[in-house]
Amino acid sequence: MSIPSHPLASRLPDFRNQGVWLRLLLAANGLMLAVALIANRHLPQLFREVVELAALVEPALLLTLTLLYLLGPRLQRCSWTFGLAIVVAVSMGAMASVNVALALAFQSASVWRAPLAAGLAAALLIYWFGLRTRAQAPALAEARLSALTARIRPHFFFNSLNAVLGIMREDARRAETALEELAELFRALMRDNRELTLLSEEIALARKYIDIERLRLGDRLQVTWTINACPPDALAPPLLLQPLLENAVYHGIEPMAEPGEIHVRITRTTDGVSVEIDNPVTANRELRPGNHMAMENLRERLMLFYDLEARLETRQADGRYWVRVDLPMRRTT
Repeated sequence: MSIPSHPLASRLPDFRNQGVWLRLLLAANGLMLAVALIANRHLPQLFREVVELAALVEPALLLTLTLLYLLGPRLQRCSWTFGLAIVVAVSMGAMASVNVALALAFQSASVWRAPLAAGLAAALLIYWFGLRTRAQAPALAEARLSALTARIRPHFFFNSLNAVLGIMREDARRAETALEELAELFRALMRDNRELTLLSEEIALARKYIDIERLRLGDRLQVTWTINACPPDALAPPLLLQPLLENAVYHGIEPMAEPGEIHVRITRTTDGVSVEIDNPVTANRELRPGNHMAMENLRERLMLFYDLEARLETRQADGRYWVRVDLPMRRTT
């Protein structure tokens, strides 16, 4: 899965996404009500006409969505034009099947009108999805830019270089390793991060970030990793963990005079992966500026990748700040 760079012509909607299902159901039912209102000639009969129309549309709509769900991975690999033709054919076939089955109940001899209307509605809805994505293109570009600029704070770069300079004479080997880790981190920051990446690679990158921060914070920075239940082939948005850990260090560990511990837990859930990070919060001190912006930035990135299927929650309790991210399961193919 990726953030499309050419929205309209790139690919069809992900028919396995809950947000796509919700929008299709709402839009299709909205079209059905509009047709009922336009065709209605006697207002007292409107309710009965809507019920009769729903008896035809709803089964066909659910059958269509089920078939598109099953065909979802293959449709994502098709060109937009060919995929659109498949969606229209599936919609017409589902409506034709339901229409034939209910023909006696509706007492209608015309079995072609409803499938034709279903095909037209499917084409309009897919085109609407394309227009919606195209309208979001400026927001997508801005979100990618803000994600790049908000991922890492300037103070981290300068503090890391100063920490490397401080140990260069005492431990040249460690200083060289730190510079390599810093280069690897910035290489990940600067690449085009439109595609999901392995969660295991995100964990490795996050560990490099923590190693760099330990150069200047020393024993004040303690991190506990609980990742034994993490699926090795699970996919996640690029640079998911590093910004969360940077927040935990910047807002939790740096303001403290004594050592503080960050907990990182990654677990397999029923239908996805849960990432939870918590850090201490200094007593009688509010969160330092910038945390809310970073969380909103991450929330927007999750929406770009997963629509409504991912969830971000934050809370502060018992002297600790908690961030939990629930991701739907995506695996390497």
